[in-house]
Amino acid sequence: MKGFLSSLPVRLIIALIFGIIIGLVANEAVMQVVGTIQRLLGQIIMFCIPLIIIGFIAPSITKLGSSASKLLGFALVIAYVSSIGAAFASMLAGYGVIPHLNIPSVMEANKELPKVVFVLDIPQIMPVMSALVIALLVGLAAAWNKAKTWINLLEEFQKIVLSIVSSLVIPLLPFFIAATFANLAYEGSITRQLPVFLVVIIIVMVGHYLWLALLYSIAGVYSGKNPLRVVKHYGPAYLTAVGTMSSAATLAVALKSAHKSDALRSDMVDFGVPLFANIHLCGSVLTETFFVMTVSQILYGRMPELPTMILFCLLLGIFAIAAPGVPGGTVMASLGLIVGVLGFDAAGTALMLSIFALQDSFGTACNVTGDGALTLILTRFAEKHNIGEQKAVAL
Repeated sequence: MKGFLSSLPVRLIIALIFGIIIGLVANEAVMQVVGTIQRLLGQIIMFCIPLIIIGFIAPSITKLGSSASKLLGFALVIAYVSSIGAAFASMLAGYGVIPHLNIPSVMEANKELPKVVFVLDIPQIMPVMSALVIALLVGLAAAWNKAKTWINLLEEFQKIVLSIVSSLVIPLLPFFIAATFANLAYEGSITRQLPVFLVVIIIVMVGHYLWLALLYSIAGVYSGKNPLRVVKHYGPAYLTAVGTMSSAATLAVALKSAHKSDALRSDMVDFGVPLFANIHLCGSVLTETFFVMTVSQILYGRMPELPTMILFCLLLGIFAIAAPGVPGGTVMASLGLIVGVLGFDAAGTALMLSIFALQDSFGTACNVTGDGALTLILTRFAEKHNIGEQKAVAL
């Protein structure tokens, strides 16, 4: 029971329900305190965004750059193409489906939120886009110059930031989300929005299966092998990913499943599966793209413009490579995009974090299962280019 309650999705669901109850029964004085807590926690979380960007993107670039090879380059390309392909497919589905969901806007709420008790501003150390540029430039320069001191420093900084995320940001999320949903319930809009969230989650899960079907079909055509020879072994890995919400935690099962396939080269499994577990997050990217469009419609009464969404999708594929191996890692790593490109405020990030976490298990399962399709493509590429045995890349 203790392990069940320690699960992040369970805690978020409890926080969501608790917040709704508070918002429905609380008076103005209580909501002043709730609003103050939400704003303070939002300031802390927003302050951490540039640290997360630098802490995860820069070290990931140094690791990839130091291991560059033809095989690794091809693996990166197909992982990125799969991720942004999923993002663009989700974007098109969003523009086609979301307008027909009859989503109410928060602006239609019946009550005004009371003013907060006090205001405490915690400015970020730099704008999020500045953090992105610094992460890219420092990471690339360190890799080009093989600057061991900086590479080690960035790896240590990544561990520090992961500790901040794991020990501070994630534990604060249930309280932040409870306060956010309390505000939404007090305004009177939550009863109209919650059913929409449930419908959106179902739509996204259908999208996962459609994208996996497309990936394995492409892999089958490219390799000339029946993709069922791979995917039929991925049941245990899929179920493990649903339970762990972590590609890293599922890695041992995924390797065992992939090794059972006679369509995959053993050395390509050892090389590709651990690599793709870190850089191929098609399910999470597909989910996040659809969710940001939904949240934007709910909070701001409109979806982002098409050019903005195209930029978001292209950058999201890059940010996914640097996603931390924690529940909700993809959305955590891309908070800078959500804020800097889409213009979301603290309430928007809270909604994104909550609904993303509710389906994170299935997004991770899609990521892990999709790795089998990319490994099949990688096997054919290695055979076609006469690439010999490769050692596994440890990321």
